[in-house]
Formats: sequence, structure tokens, C-alpha cells
Amino acid sequence: MRTWKGICAYIVRTWRGLETYQKAGVFILLLLITIGSLAPWIAPYDPLQTGTPFQSPSFTHPFGTDNLGQDNLSRLIYGIMNTIKIAFVAALVSLAIGVSVGVYSGYYRGWREDALMGVTDLFLLIPSLPLMILMASYLEPSEWNIVLVIGFLWWCPTARVVHARALQVRNQGYVRSALALGYGGPYIIWHHILPNCKQVIIAKFTMGVALAMLAEASLSFLGLGDPLSITWGSMVNLAYSCGGFANDLWWWYLPPCIMITLTAAAFFMVGGRKNEGRRWQI
Repeated sequence: MRTWKGICAYIVRTWRGLETYQKAGVFILLLLITIGSLAPWIAPYDPLQTGTPFQSPSFTHPFGTDNLGQDNLSRLIYGIMNTIKIAFVAALVSLAIGVSVGVYSGYYRGWREDALMGVTDLFLLIPSLPLMILMASYLEPSEWNIVLVIGFLWWCPTARVVHARALQVRNQGYVRSALALGYGGPYIIWHHILPNCKQVIIAKFTMGVALAMLAEASLSFLGLGDPLSITWGSMVNLAYSCGGFANDLWWWYLPPCIMITLTAAAFFMVGGRKNEGRRWQI
């Protein structure tokens, strides 16, 4: 009971500490996740059910149908959880790598810092999107390969930011006191460095989810995603490859584009903040 009370109190404190635009982002994300979770009961049709192709918007099909006669609204609803899931897991992978590299190099310094930051700088010099396209084209199309490609290539900015924060925390008095008392590096990292990097890590994670969603949409649009998975990016790719753009079937390709933009913007709103000069920061 006390544990639940503590969790609820923490959630209330966190909610009260959010800015208005951050609350709006949280509301949008919760609404989307709720709709996606209830897709089997909310969607008007089975997303794989075929019918008359290329129907324009109507009462029975508000967003029309695709080239196979599948209802676009149902596919849009079913694509919510798939799209967010891929972006979320990819962001977790990149966060885990980036935080590990940043904290380890920032605390231990020396040749380990030079080596890890050298590798990070090397990855930062390589254009990420062309490299993702190259790697995805050589892998078997699947959701998990997309997750791995995005996660293994987008950890560098997180590593840089966490490294800078770890350097600041490392020089604090309580860290020096812990060293004087004989505590080892793993203990200090877990109990002192990571807790003081929490805000940076949370901000980079929310930004990472938004960027991973855009990356997944880009790869799916290029035909490098899982063709059997219903995502917003695959819907745009299908519309492009089957003449939706050429024939101006806006009801086919525009809704998933709007949903990608809205969801990415919601993550940016949650993770962004304004400083005293009222300038937007990420």
C-alpha cells in the first residue's frame, strides 16, 4: 500500500512540475496509446480484410481504401502501437548504448575516454540516414532489424551529452567523499553519477523516440521496413508505390503523414523545455 501511495505521489508531483505544452504532449501520447491498445474494438474493419480498391472517403470508409480494398482508417488505428513500439524499443537500444558509453568514459577518463569519445566522434561524422539505408538494405526486412539499425547508429548524441554531464558530477564533493571512503567505480556510477544524469537521460530518450519514429517512417517509405507489419511508414510507402501520390489520393497517404508528425511533435513537447530566456531547448 505504501509503495502504491509513493508511486501515485511521485506521479502527481511530476505532473504538477510539467509545463503546459508538456502536459499537452503527455495527453496526446496517452490518447494515442489508448486508441492503439483498443484497436480490435475501435477499428471499424479488420486491417487485412479486402474489398473494393481505391474507394474515396465515404461514411463506410472515412479514409477510403487502398489498392487491395483494405480500410485505411483501420490500418491507421492498428499502426499506432506498431509504430510507437518500434520507435520506443529503438530509442531504448540507443539510450542504453549512449548512456553506458557516456557514463563510463566520463567517470574513468584517461585512455578509455579518448578511445570511446573517438569512436563516438567517428560515428557522428558519418551521415546517419545514408548509413541506416545501407545497413537496412543488406538485412532481412523485419521490425527487429529496423530497431537494431536505428538503435546502433543513433546512440552518439546521447553519449556526448551524458559524457559532459558525467564529467560535471565526477568533480562534485560527494563523489570525492565516496572515493575517499573506499567505494568503487560501479557503486559511485550507480548511486551518484546516474541519478544526477536522470534529467538529461529522460530528455534524450523522449527525443530519441521521436527521431526513431521519423527514421522508421523514412526506412519504411523507402521499402526497407517489414512488408508484413502495419506501420504508418509502410502505409505511406504503399500509397507511393501503388500510385496514391501520382493520382492525388490524399486520403490514402496524408493521414499517416499527419499522425507521424503529430506523434513526433508530442514526444518533442514532452522532452523539450524552455530556459529563462524563453528559448526552446532540446
